[in-house]
Amino acid sequence: MTPGNQPPSTPPSFGDFMVFVDESGDHGLDTCDPAYPVFVLAFCIMRKSEYIDVITPAVQRFKFKHFGHDLVVLHEHEIKKAKGEFAFLLVPAKREAFFPELNALMATTPMTLVAVVIRKDKLKEQYHKPGNPYHLALEYGLERVSKWLTSQGQAGKLTPLICESRGRKEDDSLELEFRRVATRVSGFDIHFVDKRANLPGLQIADLVARPIGRHVIDPAQENRAYTILESKFRRSPEGQINGYGLKIFP
Repeated sequence: MTPGNQPPSTPPSFGDFMVFVDESGDHGLDTCDPAYPVFVLAFCIMRKSEYIDVITPAVQRFKFKHFGHDLVVLHEHEIKKAKGEFAFLLVPAKREAFFPELNALMATTPMTLVAVVIRKDKLKEQYHKPGNPYHLALEYGLERVSKWLTSQGQAGKLTPLICESRGRKEDDSLELEFRRVATRVSGFDIHFVDKRANLPGLQIADLVARPIGRHVIDPAQENRAYTILESKFRRSPEGQINGYGLKIFP
């Protein structure tokens, strides 16, 4: 028995899903890139059984085909710039073979997507004391992820929230904010993971964040990556994405 002869509380059961979180853009307000004045936080919700049986094997097959091993970490910035492990993309023939298969991988990855885009330029214009973009995005995102999980019968179950580590100081700050948000949005267990852990889910999250930001900045611009992702967003019963799977603030 616990102190006071009270029976121990029953721990929550593990849920059926996991959530991978990654960002795009600088969350600081001291600087604002005119070409990319947004901060994006993307939440990729994946069913554990599909993560084991479908997503992880598909990512590994893709890596073995294009790199000969599965040690490489897929990173949107390095892919776009053809840097490091992705320097081979400077060769047109290899580039033409790589991107259609990367697009196919993203298109066939089973997941539900929630993303929050903070317009840093408008945030600074409209608020005398604007909140931290990362903290705002975390709160808006968790609210929407929680509602979706509840709709999937996950109320009372524990869902891991897996974020890429950004350094001890920033991780501690984010965890503190997470604990604050968790007083209203419960059911999550936060974990910080180094990118070198090579988790397929985190790499998928990394690949989705920037295309969403580019779409919000210029919806009229051709954006093949966003077009692929559009069907994966959480939607209202009427099929609406804005405000449900995609929150833009302010």
